Amino acid sequence: MDRAQKEKVVEELGQIFESSGVVVVAHYAGLTVAEMQDLRARARDAEASVRVAKNRLAKIALEGKPCESIGQYLSGMTVLTYSEDPVSAAKVAEGFAKDNSKFEILGGAMGSDALDRAGVKAVSDMPSREELLAQIAGMLGAPASNIAGAIGAPASNIASILSTIEEKAEAA
Repeated sequence: MDRAQKEKVVEELGQIFESSGVVVVAHYAGLTVAEMQDLRARARDAEASVRVAKNRLAKIALEGKPCESIGQYLSGMTVLTYSEDPVSAAKVAEGFAKDNSKFEILGGAMGSDALDRAGVKAVSDMPSREELLAQIAGMLGAPASNIAGAIGAPASNIASILSTIEEKAEAA
């Protein structure tokens, strides 16, 4: 890799570190190509990304960034999982780590907050942005459906009473 390519990689990594809601660092030694493809597919499905980069270039890209604290995890064969959503990348990494013992999560960062292994686990247990929006929409919609049910209930009760009276009148 020549100097221009290295500068481009550092710039790309810098943008990743700056714009991501969460970055998870893990060791991936011993993973097969198929397993890495599985990780990338899971990340893609969750609107997250996976990036393998040279640790030296990643450390250069981290300088002055909010998540500079993850530099301590950049040694050995590391892979970065990141996403704009503060939860997606952590969920992907945790799910993949459960299925694959060779994938070892070291830590990460959520904005300027450093995350250790337990911190990444805690973030992955949080609901994602989509799940929160669905919960809020459900909460907002519930009162309206209750009101509609309450308004419609007397009319249906009256209709059933009239039907019962009509049946009794026909029987008599």
